[in-house]
Amino acid sequence: MNLSQTPRVSIIHLIVVFGFLVAVSDDATVAQYPRVGVFQIDASPPIGSPLAYDPCTGIEGSLSMGGVVIIGSGDPIVLCAVDWIGVANEAHADLRKRLAKAAGTTVDRVSVHALHQHDAPRCDFTSAAILAHYGADASMFDVPWARDVFNRAADAVGEASAKAEKFDRVGIGAAEVIDVASNRRLLNQDGDFVATRYTACRDPKLREMPAGTIDPELKSISFYEGQRPIVVMTYYATHPQSYYRTGLANPDFPGYARNSRQQATSIPHIHFNGAGGNIGPGKWNDGSKENRAKLADRVSDAMRRAFDATTFHEITATDIGWDTVSVALPPAAHLVETDLIKRLEDSAGKSTDRLGAATHLAWLRRCQMGDRIDIGCLSIGPANILHMPGELFVEYQLAASSMRPDRFVAMAAYSDYGPGYIGTKVAYGQGGYETSDRASRVAPEVEAVLVSAIAKLLGTSDMIEPLGIPHDVSTP
Repeated sequence: MNLSQTPRVSIIHLIVVFGFLVAVSDDATVAQYPRVGVFQIDASPPIGSPLAYDPCTGIEGSLSMGGVVIIGSGDPIVLCAVDWIGVANEAHADLRKRLAKAAGTTVDRVSVHALHQHDAPRCDFTSAAILAHYGADASMFDVPWARDVFNRAADAVGEASAKAEKFDRVGIGAAEVIDVASNRRLLNQDGDFVATRYTACRDPKLREMPAGTIDPELKSISFYEGQRPIVVMTYYATHPQSYYRTGLANPDFPGYARNSRQQATSIPHIHFNGAGGNIGPGKWNDGSKENRAKLADRVSDAMRRAFDATTFHEITATDIGWDTVSVALPPAAHLVETDLIKRLEDSAGKSTDRLGAATHLAWLRRCQMGDRIDIGCLSIGPANILHMPGELFVEYQLAASSMRPDRFVAMAAYSDYGPGYIGTKVAYGQGGYETSDRASRVAPEVEAVLVSAIAKLLGTSDMIEPLGIPHDVSTP
């Protein structure tokens, strides 16, 4: 043996061993800490494409589709929010499938939500196909453009997954939103329906009535690597309309609040509408155009205060979980297939009536086929985030928080828009727009189904009193 080569061999050996240890250490770090990728695309319609109620004549403010890809110990989780009035039925299913494929995950780990702005598009491939089948006007849907948005969103999710960043802390915070939310359903002392206080309320007597049952808190959940914030997600329950039917696409006051905070902090912000089906700014908003900026400022200020109130919690991959409960929502008794088809076949009928029949029929047929809706729950450190369908009443959100007072519970609603409004059981006997045959496609028994699913996802067997009693009472 040439002894002069011995040190050289030893050095090579050490380099190899060191490299192996570094690789193992890096792999262990990746396994220990979760990662998050952020995606955002422009989801504004082209000029001439339909908004919910009118053709788009211009873009006042860009509409966004954005969210996060969370990579922890299991398959990736995708959370997505879009500045549209709703994504329903086949469209909702199609978008989830595309995002799941792009993230390399399963569909049940993808949740898509709308913010429900009204100067924004509808998206429902099933209802569009039904209208076309019966020779009715389907011009309120731009299916080819929506599919293009879905493709671009999938590409963005793929890029976000590839560029996902490690995070080791989660921040949670909450702040009261002042003079924005109020209950839309006004009842007397006996619990009888009196009036609907819509999002723009010009009746001073209705605006003078109490705010009623709301969730006044905006909640904030943020991901950090050390001291560096990567993304902020916020949750607040209210209809987002200050005024609409302008023909100009815009994200209305919650979207403008989100954009303002994102610009001020240079941190991506993803905002979700909570259970705001029976909530709106009507007490504080008479529809005057200057109120849009005022409402946006109030929400933005709450976002700032919630972020400033952040408390931090160290996170590893094992601190992240995703659970899903698949439920069958009971269809409303007023959904009668022969009646709906008759309305669709009436060539002299109003386009709005035929549209309503198509959306009702789309949901009824899903129920007949045994289709189920996924309700997801993200657990991350001390927080749980519930992901719910339809225009959900705020009582469900309040019930969820009361089930787990030991946890930080947030809620995103307006996922699958197919069911329409989802009220409390008692509300269906009280009257009002939200639980009318026009607006809601589910039966009163929906409450028991959803409350049971929420309790299961939150890991509690605590009994909850019937929702909406006495919280619906909005008068002295």
